[in-house]
Amino acid sequence: MKLIYLYTNSFKGLSKESWMLALVMLINRAGSMVLPFLGVYMTSHLHFSIENTGIVLSFFGIGSVIGSWLGGFITDKIGEYKVQSFSLLLSVPLFCLIPVFKTEVGVAAIILVQSIVSDAFRPANSVAITKYAKPENITRAFSLNRMAVNLGFSIGPALGGILSAISYEFLFFANALTALSAGILYIVFFKKRNKLARLKAQKVKEVIEIKKDSSPYRDGKFLLYCFFCMLFSICFFQLFSTLTIFYKDTAHLSQQNIGYLLGYSGFVVVLLEMGLVQVAEKYFSLAVTMFLGTFICGISYAMLGFDHSMLTLIVSMSLLCVGEIWALPFMSTITALRSGKNNKGAYMGLNGISFSIAFIVTPYLGTLIAEKLGFTTLWIGTGILATAIAMAFYFIVPWMIGNRKHAE
Repeated sequence: MKLIYLYTNSFKGLSKESWMLALVMLINRAGSMVLPFLGVYMTSHLHFSIENTGIVLSFFGIGSVIGSWLGGFITDKIGEYKVQSFSLLLSVPLFCLIPVFKTEVGVAAIILVQSIVSDAFRPANSVAITKYAKPENITRAFSLNRMAVNLGFSIGPALGGILSAISYEFLFFANALTALSAGILYIVFFKKRNKLARLKAQKVKEVIEIKKDSSPYRDGKFLLYCFFCMLFSICFFQLFSTLTIFYKDTAHLSQQNIGYLLGYSGFVVVLLEMGLVQVAEKYFSLAVTMFLGTFICGISYAMLGFDHSMLTLIVSMSLLCVGEIWALPFMSTITALRSGKNNKGAYMGLNGISFSIAFIVTPYLGTLIAEKLGFTTLWIGTGILATAIAMAFYFIVPWMIGNRKHAE
């Protein structure tokens, strides 16, 4: 009963706007069914070579870097409402245009543009979360949003598999339809609220002279923090690339069992995230939480270097989920706390870039180490690197924002 109370209590106090942002994210990410099937689409339907397919897919990561920067920059200029609205609505025709292009150059170009537009949404969305959440609930609001992302990514690939079996065109048009639905829902709900928020901000400007905040690109402490966020992401993002190859080639799991194990990870995150975040906020400082989350992620990978029985794989995945919960949402909270009132978009964008760079680097670096030195070296090395990153976070976080328990 106490666990049930803790879990239900973790959702209390969140604003209607936070819930709606999460719902918009759920619909949008449930529609992100194209990405897992782009590689298959290019190799089987367009008959691209595996090498050229990899090159084309890299443009998604490049677009993500550009989109994160551009979205953060524009958000500080015109506000998060317009950026999110434009991003969702402009994604609709771009998804519909993808099947029109049949060459490597054409597909790379449309994927680059689509990725820029879609990822401009992320820093604006993060700013909106900080804007509509109570200060003491910022981390839980980010966690609620991540729950929506995980649910969406659980639903999306399943729908994508069904639709792609019928027609790849259905896949792209369905993605466009969900982006349109998310956009309409967001605009209808937030249009009036955004107008009231702007009027309130204008009154504040008339009374108080607003201090111009500095650029995050000149904030040495934050740049160092983002560097370690990137290193953590390189370790963690092996979940989406190298880890599945390890499951298939070394642990000899069937594709069905790999799917079950990945589905289990999404289920664990959705089930435990809000409760574990509340525990961390109540008992740990942000520095301790980041240390524990990063260290546990390292342990989860390192143990694969010694054994790959099914029990070990399940325990490893469970630990990875706990580490993820105690690291990723708090990274956004720390970024929000470090930023000023007028440059949150730029700070969120720069932090997003660190993840986007890792998304480009991880597949190549992880597979290269596994091929040249073996998976045992890769997993133990990942554990050692994650431990060093955890120690760095323990000292960097209080250096930037003080030794806070949460966003007070």
